[in-house]
Amino acid sequence: MSGPRELLITLVRHRPRRVLVRGGSMAPTLRDGDVVLARPGAPVRPGELALVRWASRPGQLSVKRAALPLGDGWFAVGDAPAASTDSRTLGPAEALGPVRWRLWPRPGRLRAR
Repeated sequence: MSGPRELLITLVRHRPRRVLVRGGSMAPTLRDGDVVLARPGAPVRPGELALVRWASRPGQLSVKRAALPLGDGWFAVGDAPAASTDSRTLGPAEALGPVRWRLWPRPGRLRAR
């Protein structure tokens, strides 16, 4: 059983983060200009949307589908392959946390595939 200190650490570690989606790589699930909610530090499951980054682009965060866990990260892809730069080009991604909610313009739960 966890106490108040452990609960506080968990809440801070998994503090939600608003993310603005740029580009069409996640269409039709997400579109350019959508605002989503990511939970950095929370576990990511296969098929879920995730906030990711690649070693070759450490300053860039992306929202991609966490398709397959690998030994050194995730094989993360866009839902619109022709419009996406993802693990097929950049290699394994570091999944920072799941993206399970869209806040704008059509608020609602985002489902795993």
